[in-house]
Order: sequence, then structure tokens, then C-alpha cells
Amino acid sequence: MRWVIAFLGILLLVGCRPQAEVRFVRLAHSLDVTHSVHQAMMRMGEDLEKLSEGRMRLEIYPNQQLGSEREILELLQIGTLDMTKVSVATLENFAPKTRILGLPYLFRNRGHAFAVLDGSIGQELLDDGLKYWLKGLGFYDAGYRSFYTMARPVTHPDDLKGLKVRVMESVTAINMIRSMGGSPTPISWGELYTALQQGVVDAAENNPPSFYLARHYEVCKYYALDEHTFSPDVLIAGTQFWDTLSTEEQSWLRQAAQESIAYQRELWALAEAEALAAVRKAGVEVSRPDKAPFREMSQEAYALYEADTTLNRLIRQIQATPDP
Repeated sequence: MRWVIAFLGILLLVGCRPQAEVRFVRLAHSLDVTHSVHQAMMRMGEDLEKLSEGRMRLEIYPNQQLGSEREILELLQIGTLDMTKVSVATLENFAPKTRILGLPYLFRNRGHAFAVLDGSIGQELLDDGLKYWLKGLGFYDAGYRSFYTMARPVTHPDDLKGLKVRVMESVTAINMIRSMGGSPTPISWGELYTALQQGVVDAAENNPPSFYLARHYEVCKYYALDEHTFSPDVLIAGTQFWDTLSTEEQSWLRQAAQESIAYQRELWALAEAEALAAVRKAGVEVSRPDKAPFREMSQEAYALYEADTTLNRLIRQIQATPDP
């Protein structure tokens, strides 16, 4: 009887112990829930919960629910939000070194790009945000950006002359469009469909999944795959949030993030093929113009960085990085 009473007492004590507190990680982004990045984040949430045995959980707010990319980064900086995914063009306004990733034809191919981004150069670019309270965790695949237009196809940079081309709020993107003869017009992603529809801009540039998922193919019937930039998306945590995590919690989150990046890159290849097939079916004329004239005219954008020793060094290191 004494053993039974003792055993029941132990069970009572265990039952009265408070359960481990669950830490919710709040992540916001601007993309649709069908996008490969969102799907990878869902996987990250599942992995994080498994690794932490339920002690950390991811809450995801897609579709600009909490604001534009710039606004979300500002929320990270003041600590009212924990994580986000932003385009490198937005990040360059907060972490200056990342400007170089928006330069046209910087990478020879996708393999070369990931050899750079997953190595020491990529880590240096991620670390550039630390002094601005932003901790980069890695790069998602956002593919190549190409031009889409309403009135006529783009077969040569000369076809951009006189066109108002929507660009992100990026000095690098603005300089690139100017170097090719177009008129750069910064407009937020959420406002772009209406801007195209109303003729505020004549053209835009983005990767195939974004062109398709945003339904811009309903307005723009010409898509020229000149593939002028390979601009990755960046997974970021606010340092105010990151510094509150224990070493173990940081390890769980870092591992879940890396697994989500690998998963997203697999999804991206499928998403690109599906998007191009879908827009062709919808009547879009998809072409592959000669890249040489675009590459030649865009060299003007590089000249703007000649006076910056740090950026010049990074550009040279990227160009010298061998393909895997």
C-alpha cells in the first residue's frame, strides 16, 4: 500500500508541473500561399515543431497581411515581428552590400549563383544586415527576372526605349533599366496589376512564377526571357528576436530554415516550368531574345560601383568563383 501511495504521489507531482512554454515565431511575407516560398515556410514550421518537440511553433502571415516588404523589415528592426522573407532588391535599402546581387548578368548560371550564395561571399552579404538589426539565415531561389510588356515584345534593349518599366524600390534596378534605355518607375508589388491595367506603366520584369501567380499575364501578353538578373529572396530574422533565443533554440531554427531552403529550391524548378506552360496556354507570347545586347548595354550599371572598393572586391570575387 505504501508503494502504491508513493507512486500515486509521484504521478500527482508530475501532473501538477507546468508544461513547457511554447515560443511562437511570427513570420510575415508578401507572397501568395501557393508560392514555393510559402510552401517551404510551411515545411519549416513542421520541422521546427519536430526539432523542438513542440516548444517552438511558426505562425505565418502571407499576402502582405502585415505590410509591404519594407514595412515588414522595419517591424523586425523594432522587434514587433520575428522573421520575414524579402527580395534582395528591398534588402539593399537596409544592407548596402546586397546591392550587388541586383546587377545584371552577375552570375553565369544558377549553379554559379548558389556556389556564391551558399559560400563565404553569401555569408558576408547576410552578415551585412547585422548592424541594422537584421540577421540573414539564407537565400531562397527566386529565379531569373525577365521583361514582360503589353504593347510589343522585347527582342532588343532598344525596344525598352520610351517604355515606363516598373521596378522595385532599388537603386540597382533603377540604374539597370536606365542603362538599357527604359524609364524606371518604382511601384510596390501589390499595386502593380492595377498600374499595368491602367497604363501607369507599360512593362515590368520578374520571374515566371511571380508573373503567373500575380496574374500579370492577363494584362501583358509578351514575355521575353532575357534573364537579366538572378535576384534571390532572403530569409531574415530580426536580431531583437534572435538574441532572445537560447543556443538550442537558435540551432533548431537554423536547421529548420536550411531544410526549408533546400526544399524550396526543389519546388522552384517545378514552379518555373508550370508557370511558363500556364502563361503560354493563356495566350502569352514567350520568347528568348539574344542576351548579348542586353548584357553589353547593362555594363553601364557596373561602372557606377567602380569607386566603391568593397563592392568592387565582392563583384570580382563573385566573377572569380568557379562553377560547382
